Amino acid sequence: MADQRRRDERRTRLSPDERRAQLVAIGVQALADHSLEELTIEHLSQQAGVSRGLLFYYFGSKQGFHREVVRAARDGLLRATEPDLDLAPLDRLHATLSNLVRFVREHEDTFFSLVRGAASGDREVREVVQQARALQMERLRVVCEELGIPDTAMLRMTLRSWVAFAEETLVDGALVSERSPEELVDFLERTLFAVVPVIDPAYGAHLRPDVATSS
Repeated sequence: MADQRRRDERRTRLSPDERRAQLVAIGVQALADHSLEELTIEHLSQQAGVSRGLLFYYFGSKQGFHREVVRAARDGLLRATEPDLDLAPLDRLHATLSNLVRFVREHEDTFFSLVRGAASGDREVREVVQQARALQMERLRVVCEELGIPDTAMLRMTLRSWVAFAEETLVDGALVSERSPEELVDFLERTLFAVVPVIDPAYGAHLRPDVATSS
């Protein structure tokens, strides 16, 4: 009874916005052990100690809950990989990829659920994931632009494809566990440096100035 009263008191202290944020946070945490489709209103109700009716009040449906969980997971990924604009372009790229690999190692199942959200049957969930991919592509495009590589439709298509490739690389649990973070970052960098010059071989000198000066 005392425990129940304490839980009730904690619930009453939260504002509606705080309660909603708490429920979303519980959903994001649950991605460590469950796929997105396994996150049900019933599961969250049990974990949060609230009624199903309250959850439907906040999210409207299971799909509405999924959208908010995926959006919160996406925002966590984007914050963790926020580029340091004080760094030179290639140093910034290296730091961003290092932060990405670190995030995946620390939140592997969450990252897996986020990537797989792109195949969700819910259009809005797919859009949330695509927004993250678009921003990651834009970060790469800015690096390329600062290195003197012109912004073209072909470059954007190439970078979008590489972002999808990088995601698939990092959801491969065996690969991530077998390789050190440094090896993974190096692999991702080398694949990016290899694919962009396919558009124009001259771009290789922009991405690898050390190669250009030594030749």
